[in-house]
Amino acid sequence: MNLLFFLTPKANCAYLYDDYSLRQAIERMENSGYSALPIISRNGAYCGTLNEGDLLWAVKNICGLDLRDTENHSIMKITHRRDNEPVSVTADMQTLLMKAADQNFVPVVDDKGDFIGIVTRRAIMRYWLDKFTAQQECV
Repeated sequence: MNLLFFLTPKANCAYLYDDYSLRQAIERMENSGYSALPIISRNGAYCGTLNEGDLLWAVKNICGLDLRDTENHSIMKITHRRDNEPVSVTADMQTLLMKAADQNFVPVVDDKGDFIGIVTRRAIMRYWLDKFTAQQECV
């Protein structure tokens, strides 16, 4: 099985650019409805992941709880508790599943390290649930 079967392409993903301020990231995350988003450069390279906790601690520790100050700080200058590790588009399913076990989504990059999309844990679980259900119906 090819991981592209599970891929949500970049065009359909919410993401942040690495030059965003904390304010821009907060607004983008709020509008997307997701609790974590991939960060990419303007050239398309995958740079990491930002989650709500990272934003919360940055607003508290860097901005002194002053939301007006969030405009003055870059998301790349704050501590990221955990960056979702990407996989190559050529990665095998075992590698993908191992990453998905620990991450809500797995960023996928091409051979140049450019972000091409994500594979969600949900997409993988739905596939296996459908496969399991189909097998049960055949028994």
